[in-house]
Amino acid sequence: FQISFVVIFVVVALLLLMAAAWVGMLVANRLATPISLLIKAAEDITKGDLSVRVKANDKLEEITTLSRAFNAMAVQIGNQRNGLIEVNRQLDERRRFTETVLSGVTAGVIGLDTSGKIYLPNRSASSLLLTNLEKKIGSLLSEIVPEMAPLLTEVLSQKGKMIENEVHISRNGERRVLHVRIASETLRTEIIGYVITFDD
Repeated sequence: FQISFVVIFVVVALLLLMAAAWVGMLVANRLATPISLLIKAAEDITKGDLSVRVKANDKLEEITTLSRAFNAMAVQIGNQRNGLIEVNRQLDERRRFTETVLSGVTAGVIGLDTSGKIYLPNRSASSLLLTNLEKKIGSLLSEIVPEMAPLLTEVLSQKGKMIENEVHISRNGERRVLHVRIASETLRTEIIGYVITFDD
């Protein structure tokens, strides 16, 4: 009787253990499958595929909430990327338009950043200054055209006021008198650069 009882007890214990393991594996699979889908979807998004979506699992409330949040995030990232692409396209069109307009202007025009470095010269500016300014992009204007340095220093100290004056330059034995205007380029109240225009 004791031996039978022990055998029955061991068999029942093994059955309970196997049942617990089986239930644990089922629960783990139910949790692991949607999580693995989320991981794969996240990897797809990092590769640039913003159209990927995760199917919500209605049986698990937490996973469902996470899936919906993930899908909403993917939609928002996709919308933001499309918006950035459109803004970049518009900026590129405006830049090309600006460059086209500047190339047809007879006056010299030079765009400077806030530190006084050249970033956008037109062909007339190079011609009037007898210097290839395209090769000087990123250089300080005061180093390339030292005759304009006092005016630039003045406009930097005035913080937004337009300055204009005559500047005498001499290059390769040729003298020129330029009428120079320097104005601040502002965005709202912040100065984001300077624009120099000049004529012979």
